[in-house]
Amino acid sequence: MSDLNAKGIQYMQEGKLEEAAKAFTEAIEKEPGNAVSYINFGNLLGAVGENERALRFFDKALELDETAGTAHYGAGTIYFEGEQFQKARVEFQKALQKGVDSSDVHFMLGLTFMNEDQVKLALPYLQRAVELNEEDIEAKFQYGLCLARLEMVDEAIKQFLSVIERDKNHADAYYNLGVGYAYKEDGEKALEMLDRALEIDEGHLLAGNAKRILTQSE
Repeated sequence: MSDLNAKGIQYMQEGKLEEAAKAFTEAIEKEPGNAVSYINFGNLLGAVGENERALRFFDKALELDETAGTAHYGAGTIYFEGEQFQKARVEFQKALQKGVDSSDVHFMLGLTFMNEDQVKLALPYLQRAVELNEEDIEAKFQYGLCLARLEMVDEAIKQFLSVIERDKNHADAYYNLGVGYAYKEDGEKALEMLDRALEIDEGHLLAGNAKRILTQSE
């Protein structure tokens, strides 16, 4: 029945959610013991905001296959979006324990620790997320923020520079570069970065405030 699951996933990617639901339902009817179909349906329900139902599908998948780490990952994302960070953390950790060693799991676990103000604990997970997927701009940006919060400024600057190499219009990365260079007392470079942030987003309040403080202090 993997064909029906593959079809359902393709429909989801195309935004054809009703067709996806039909494909996953048919997969469950034809092979009710296959945990993958329940996980896919759970992901679909999560995507349309039916969180309680989604969690029930992930639970069912784990009843059928207790090693199904992706069910824990799916449940973790539901809890994360609902700002239930402790529950999210438990689910992401279980996903890792059950072998889902993907960039996404490390990234989400890192973000969960960041939201719990456990920045030191977030660091290795965000670092690993970047190692596993060098092209993930958001992972690099969050890793940079984590480094900055731990006052590892040179390393943070490296990550933010890597972000703007890949995305020339990432206003928040330019803002954080401005703050980093200001911290290193390179006022000229700091202003250049803050100006760039404001070029991209003239309503960037943090960049505007930082620029005012910097120009007043000179």
